[in-house]
Amino acid sequence: MSYQFITSATLPTRHGEFDIHMFENEDGKEHVMLTVGLSVADPILEADAALNGQQHNKSAHPIPLVRIHSECLTGDAFSSLKCDCGPQLNAAMQAIQEDGCGAILYLRQEGRGIGLTNKIRAYALQDQGHDTLDANLMLGFPADARTYDMCSAMLAHVGVTEVRLITNNPDKVAYLNEHGIHVAERVPLLVGVNDINAGYMATKRDRMGHLLDKDIHTKAHHNK
Repeated sequence: MSYQFITSATLPTRHGEFDIHMFENEDGKEHVMLTVGLSVADPILEADAALNGQQHNKSAHPIPLVRIHSECLTGDAFSSLKCDCGPQLNAAMQAIQEDGCGAILYLRQEGRGIGLTNKIRAYALQDQGHDTLDANLMLGFPADARTYDMCSAMLAHVGVTEVRLITNNPDKVAYLNEHGIHVAERVPLLVGVNDINAGYMATKRDRMGHLLDKDIHTKAHHNK
């Protein structure tokens, strides 16, 4: 599937000012990239540099700090305590501002790719005692239906081929490495743990392979 850059503007936030870039695929689905300290790649300069056996602008900025964040309306906008998504987004935005060079790839794939309505259906199953993975499976969906094929195109827009990736999910590291984006470093991110989502976090660790500490429940009490 192809992705097309649409437009960009400045976006002042409580964390600092970002450049916001809009992308769209052929189905009309929109994705967002927030950047700090990165400029749009110039294909003419890149081509000239290639002809001269050089890599244009590779030393102009350090390896950027990047977060791939899938949309979570309940966590990002409504401050849900069922997940850690909202705190992760805000912590990543703050870290990138402090670092001075990086990007947030905000992908419109709610509920691990099953959509908002089905996510709330999964919530109802969780209220009955099922964990997040089983709830998705009971609704006929995979444990994680997200894809990351848009990331390479979005990062190419600002000339990025190497990142320090903010994630606990090894699948994101593997996907980028397999698709031409070298992950020079994985930067862990453990925020927003509480008594309500400690089981959710444990499911991500124990059943989905996320790289999280064994003492999730202890950290929930420390974060009160």
